[in-house]
Amino acid sequence: MSAIQLTHRFFSSLSRTRICISLLVLLGLGLGMFGNTNIAAADGIKTGRETGLPIPRFVSLKSKAVNLRVGPGRRYAIAWHYRKHGLPVEVIQEFDQWRRIRDSEGTTGWVLHSLLSNRRTAIVAPWDIKREGAITRTRFVEAKHAASSSSDVAARLEAGLVVDVDACTGKWCQLEAQSEQFWLEKDKLWGVYPDEKVDG
Repeated sequence: MSAIQLTHRFFSSLSRTRICISLLVLLGLGLGMFGNTNIAAADGIKTGRETGLPIPRFVSLKSKAVNLRVGPGRRYAIAWHYRKHGLPVEVIQEFDQWRRIRDSEGTTGWVLHSLLSNRRTAIVAPWDIKREGAITRTRFVEAKHAASSSSDVAARLEAGLVVDVDACTGKWCQLEAQSEQFWLEKDKLWGVYPDEKVDG
């Protein structure tokens, strides 16, 4: 084998090595850019890289008009327009001033952090909303005066209703809607975790 062939093979191998290293570096930067969490060493809780707050966590929309984008920046296309102030959403990722959220229907995308509020809200049984073409059918859920299944019925809530979450303990949450307060089981709500305690 000639010296020229050896040199060519050496530099070809070196080029492949550099390409591999470059790809690994780019992959690392990409993961660093879009990595959604850090792991808290003390308790293993996943936290957001920007805020240090738990990931995932529930928040709500602060504005009546919120654009959901396909990426974390204004240059990314708008995938959806929200038109519901106070709608609960789940923060699942953080990057700079942007938060990746998920709604009750499983839709995900990015919004500016300034359009989100720590105000806790929830949706009553969104899985009980049935859409058949132009017709929407909903069920009603009975809310109680106290955190007990034997308590009297305080209100009949339509599936899909957005309510304020005042407090949650055990299996129940104290809610508010239209200046009325009542209790409902957590498993009838989207916007709180089964083992979550919420203080008003």
